[in-house]
Amino acid sequence: MKYISTRGGMSPQGFSDILLEGLAPDGGLALPETLPQISPATLESWRGLPYAELAFEVLSLFVTDIPADELRRMTRAAYNDQVFNSEDIVPLRPLDGGLSLLGLSEGPTLAFKDLAMQFLGQVFEYVLTQRDTTLNILGATSGDTGSAAEYALRGKHGVHVFMLSPHGRMSAFQRAQMYSLQDENIHNLALRGVFDECQDIVKALSGDIDFKTRYKLGAVNSINWARIAAQVVYYFHGWLKATTGPSQTVSFAVPSGNFGNILSGHIARRMGLPIAKLVLATNENNVLEEFFRTGVYRPRTAAQTYATSSPSMDISRASNFERFIFELVDRNAAQVRELWAQLASQGFFDLSHRLSDIQGKYGFAAGVSSHADRIATIKSVYDATGVLIDPHTADGVKVAREFVEPGVPMLVLETALPAKFSETIEEALGHPAAPPAALANLESLPQRVDVLDCTLESVREYLVKHAAV
Repeated sequence: MKYISTRGGMSPQGFSDILLEGLAPDGGLALPETLPQISPATLESWRGLPYAELAFEVLSLFVTDIPADELRRMTRAAYNDQVFNSEDIVPLRPLDGGLSLLGLSEGPTLAFKDLAMQFLGQVFEYVLTQRDTTLNILGATSGDTGSAAEYALRGKHGVHVFMLSPHGRMSAFQRAQMYSLQDENIHNLALRGVFDECQDIVKALSGDIDFKTRYKLGAVNSINWARIAAQVVYYFHGWLKATTGPSQTVSFAVPSGNFGNILSGHIARRMGLPIAKLVLATNENNVLEEFFRTGVYRPRTAAQTYATSSPSMDISRASNFERFIFELVDRNAAQVRELWAQLASQGFFDLSHRLSDIQGKYGFAAGVSSHADRIATIKSVYDATGVLIDPHTADGVKVAREFVEPGVPMLVLETALPAKFSETIEEALGHPAAPPAALANLESLPQRVDVLDCTLESVREYLVKHAAV
């Protein structure tokens, strides 16, 4: 398996090379030259596999430059009941109205990002050890990527993590999860800005090839293909849990801001997984919903990006979207470059002439959820089922209800445990969400964070002083 760039300027590379690169040298994103195809017989042969073994089967299709026994060791180390709070790793729980909840929040930081990050922690350490080198991970987080990455990489040999977050724009619990870590290889930088600006700084520094090479910069957010590949696994797992035989279809509803989570579902569908619909749910920052409804992609400025009660989706420029557009324009890298040049000069591009493909061939649907919707959905789900969901998952449930089809299970991807957003839970139910006992005192722990101006130069200077080279 070799990987190419969405912008056409990278010679085909192996998995381990793109793992350490993050952003491609031409500013694009890595994708497989061709997607592996899964036959119905192969899919049925995976039924009943433990999650770690299913992860090995799926990831071995994408990771062909690491010995199989090492890859299997890594998936077993990443996905077990010592790391996750469920023997299933990802349990499936029935809700009401034809919906089920795919439980992605059983990991150490109580968020879906753990499913990919635990594998990344293993594979980064393996590849860096094999190559006898170091890596400085530069990432941006709107809430959960940061803590999941830091918990997976804390203390890992050869890796330093520099995580940018928008100062004051995450929940108190999310901040405490990240900033309470005292490991020497973890660096938290709170920037006086919004997530999109943090992400722009990561992309700018990653796109500075001389600086990136000198300071050995890598990525752990979903611009890194390994994140996407690891997330593909739970779509196969969810389908296997929700069906009893071949060719049955399942739909997935995905709260999405940065387009990484639902992109993994798109990849699974293109590999042959029988997915009827991929339902994208946004909050008030509905740039992606607007595109899947109209075919026009029009990102917003930082000033136009709302601070909402589902803060991890307060994103107006989705960094993974380019991978889908590459597929939509038939893998025409020159057209991708033209579209992103138009985006830079005019602030939008229009692919409305491909709307029938977007909604038909690729199976996408989309909807919007507001603060009032979140509050009402949290309460209605709790009253009907006794299941407590977080605000992002509530966005997913609200939109999913609009697209349920008779006889087609609708699986809503859980984003995080509600304890991470206790103020919103209290507004919905009249009482806060209790954190797990082991994390009850998290917010009272000492916090270690550097607050910086939201500028490229301030982050560059910090890296020059603290990066491992």
